[in-house]
Amino acid sequence: MGAGHTHKLHRHGHSPVHELPPHCKLAAVFCFVVVVVSTPREAVWAFGLYALLLAAVAAVARVPAGFVLRRLVIEIPFVAFAFLMPFVVPGEQTHLLGVPLSIPGLWDAWNVLAKGTLGVAASVLLAATTELRALLLGLQRLGLPPLLVQIASFMVRYGDVITDEMRRMSIARRSRGFEARGVRHWGVLAKSAGALFIRSYERGERVHLAMVSRGYAGTVPVIDEATATRAQWTSAAALPLTALLICLLGWTL
Repeated sequence: MGAGHTHKLHRHGHSPVHELPPHCKLAAVFCFVVVVVSTPREAVWAFGLYALLLAAVAAVARVPAGFVLRRLVIEIPFVAFAFLMPFVVPGEQTHLLGVPLSIPGLWDAWNVLAKGTLGVAASVLLAATTELRALLLGLQRLGLPPLLVQIASFMVRYGDVITDEMRRMSIARRSRGFEARGVRHWGVLAKSAGALFIRSYERGERVHLAMVSRGYAGTVPVIDEATATRAQWTSAAALPLTALLICLLGWTL
């Protein structure tokens, strides 16, 4: 599937977690997230144990806590949404520092915040220990339709190219004295967006013609097939199985 693509989310290493096949890690993270989402929100202690599980994985993978915490910033919009719930969800109310808060809203906010944070943290650890190219190979190994894998592959490869094109266009505008200061400048920005779309489309056409001229027939050849042993599957299953036990305890207690 071509050459690799290094991303800032990935942290190079040689830990046992890094060496697991990508499809094992994908399956483990997916099952872990399903278990976390299925846990009753009232089992507050269970979410603490889930966090300890992820901390243990990070320790084994030698991924610093700061690395994970900095990348949790991506969930800020969901955190903001969660903090609004105690004010908008109807139901029985309580008061905190004289401010009326909805009790069901507080539970809903906790539910979104806890489960969302754990899911994002698990995804960050997956990305930190697995190269993007390997993730795509893992998705293909798990049976994702080849067309979706190819689309994701091109998105990964050319996302940075399009971003760089946007940066050059922005520099060109500023070098000509343009600064977007109000609504009257939206037209220029809209034209820039249109020009970027046309450039991206034309680039896509050129790339497709280049691939066809090199024998592309609808599928991208896989250079190295990712396989997993029973021991590797067992190691990857440790995270979701432990989380499942915690979840079952959360439903029974």
